[in-house]
Formats: sequence, C-alpha cells, structure tokens
Amino acid sequence: MLRSVGQKAVTGSDEDPRVAGLRSAVSRLRRELAAHPVEFSDRDIAEDELAALNAMAAGGTPEIPRLRRSLLLIAGAIGSVSALAPGLADVRTAVELFGEPPRR
Repeated sequence: MLRSVGQKAVTGSDEDPRVAGLRSAVSRLRRELAAHPVEFSDRDIAEDELAALNAMAAGGTPEIPRLRRSLLLIAGAIGSVSALAPGLADVRTAVELFGEPPRR
C-alpha cells in the first residue's frame, strides 16, 4: 500500500497512537526474546514484564509510573544482551511518548 507523505492509514479505530506504538514495540521485543537462543538468569523477569506491558497496552492508556517501572525491570533483565538492544530501545521510545510521571 502506498501512501502520500503525511497521510495516515485509516484503521477505523480511535486508538491512541502511543498505545499502538507501545503494543507494537512490546510485541517485537517479545518475539525477539522468544527467538533468542541463549538463556540468561533474568529472562523470566523480562518475559513477565513484557507480558505486563502488553496487558497494559491492551487495556487502553496505561499508568505512566507502572510503564516506567516495567521498562526499568526489562532493561535490567536484558540490558547486557546486545542482540536485544534495538528492540529494547523501541520499547523505551514507546514508553517515553507517554511523558513523565506526575511529580509528587
């Protein structure tokens, strides 16, 4: 499908594009993690938090503090696995689109 510059795809939904981006980034990283052949000690943590992010995205607009907490746990769990760095960067970018958590 070809689109003109600046033209958006019509999906028929009013979904927040940040949520769609988060869901896409999480899905990609989940697939990459599942295909990664090497086991590492915190893999279960990364898988659990990616599942939590996926559930938050499926539920609509997620809570920013919870998004950031999950991102930190995922980064800590897979941060040293260089093959997963691009997917992790995409998830980070998607989380950052939601902005900073409110100050207390």
